[in-house]
Amino acid sequence: MPKIKQSLDKLKHPNSRKTISLAKKMLKNEKKNHNKLGTHIKNNLIGEKIMWFKERIPGECLVLTKEQTLTLIETYLSRFDEELEQISLKNSIGHRKSRQHASREDIIKITKERELEEFNTCGLEMPDLMDQHQMEVLKNWNGELRFLQHFKLKRISRKSLV
Repeated sequence: MPKIKQSLDKLKHPNSRKTISLAKKMLKNEKKNHNKLGTHIKNNLIGEKIMWFKERIPGECLVLTKEQTLTLIETYLSRFDEELEQISLKNSIGHRKSRQHASREDIIKITKERELEEFNTCGLEMPDLMDQHQMEVLKNWNGELRFLQHFKLKRISRKSLV
């Protein structure tokens, strides 16, 4: 971007065509970078979810049954319970009016409610653990986000597993 900076120094009038053109280019680059950041954040969240499932599937299983998938999802939905207990324990010790770690507690509760609602209605988006090919892809995945495109994410609901 040194060319843009050099040409901005040379320009005199703020309403000239060159100034307006450079401003448009800079705005376009800012929007592009903002969109890239959003994509990276989304991929990071999906990668963390898939890694959580990868770490908890049994090593000898080729595919999971519906019952195994249901128990795995239920443990996924209750993954924050221990942290919530710790926060409530800290809050009960001091007898203070203000809540310590209130923002973290609120974020956890909102996430938990949203994921539970998704699982009970339209389904939780996750890799298909009942498909042998997807299980092989999951077991061979080393955690790199660039390989997320190899996963076929499927929405699995409570109704489809019961």
